[in-house]
Amino acid sequence: MLQKAFKRYIDSFRGFSKEIWILALITFINRTGTMVLPFLSKYMKEDLHFDYDHIGTVMVFFGLGSMFGSWIGGKLSDKMGFYKIMIFSLLTSGMLLIFVQFVTSFIGMCFAMFGIMLIADMFRPAMYVSLGAYAKPENRTRAFSLVRLAVNLGFAAGPALGGLIIMGIGYKGLFWVDGASCIISILIFATLVKEKKLSTHENHEDTEKAVVKSVFQDGPFWIFLFGSYLTALIFLQLFSTLPLYHSEWYHITEFQTGLLMSLNGLLIFFLEMPMVTFLERKQVNRLKLILWGTFLLSLSFFVLLFDNWAGILIVSIIFMTFGEMFNFPFTNSFAMSRAPKGHEGRYMALFTMSFSLAHITSAKLGLGIVSRHGYTTNWLVMGILGLLSCASILYLKRIVAQSK
Repeated sequence: MLQKAFKRYIDSFRGFSKEIWILALITFINRTGTMVLPFLSKYMKEDLHFDYDHIGTVMVFFGLGSMFGSWIGGKLSDKMGFYKIMIFSLLTSGMLLIFVQFVTSFIGMCFAMFGIMLIADMFRPAMYVSLGAYAKPENRTRAFSLVRLAVNLGFAAGPALGGLIIMGIGYKGLFWVDGASCIISILIFATLVKEKKLSTHENHEDTEKAVVKSVFQDGPFWIFLFGSYLTALIFLQLFSTLPLYHSEWYHITEFQTGLLMSLNGLLIFFLEMPMVTFLERKQVNRLKLILWGTFLLSLSFFVLLFDNWAGILIVSIIFMTFGEMFNFPFTNSFAMSRAPKGHEGRYMALFTMSFSLAHITSAKLGLGIVSRHGYTTNWLVMGILGLLSCASILYLKRIVAQSK
């Protein structure tokens, strides 16, 4: 039985082209190297002596750069091709990250973070479009899952490695390693992967593709973006209000919070690929899966209202993880499938921008509610926003079904 389960797990990783594996590898190297991010606020507070208002303002510029970079990257991917944008983005942002350590003023950091994220996040829509070129249509959702797995593994390894670097050579070392990881990963990509046009394979199952002149005329896609934004907004509480809640309400240590985060990563590592493979084989409707994922994310906040038992944190993280696994691989896939030929970059740009916007608003909204009304109100608000996202996806599902 165990041998059979292991075989199925291994089989879920079969069928990918060499290019998809290289994309996963460079994503892992790049995300392991983004160890600056978890320590950026700490660096500005301890090394640059910024106050909390200044740090918050820098992070807003960080998010705005991410939003504009996503849009520009998507638009240029359609005009110039994803390959050139990926190489330019990682190579340039890698060099900029090395030099940002020499920026010490508040205004300088605002412009530096905006500029770096503007260029760095041009990579994301281009990379999503590249999956459309290098993955067969029947493997596309699994390819998104594989890259997501690489992102999760990179984020798991990065902070621990970053902590060791800070202890050894200080914060400045983070900028050197982060910049070098960008440059190394894209040199590997440019050496091993040849440029390719988008796949001309027609996916006979892909009946959700929109026939429109512009992404701005695709009403159903904007409903999808609204639902994606709300889903990302509540999910990102995992990195802002939830760690504080663990400490302030249940008085658990950073190590125990780390274990809960590790549970999330381990479940994704062992279950997401086999689950996506199984659901794709059964040809389950993507919007139905996205709906279930969003509902589980919403439920992960409602269970926190039962706040007299610390074990509820484990229940919550399990609901959140399964919600994440049902939702994110299939939202990526739906966004890509919706794009008409030649508009893939624009569609993926707007999709990634919805996450960038959630990054800007999630922590500010959550922490604002907590400071004024307490954690219980925040969990209630986040759960209701999740249900609002569910309603938008239900409405979208009906529109798509009627259009068929």
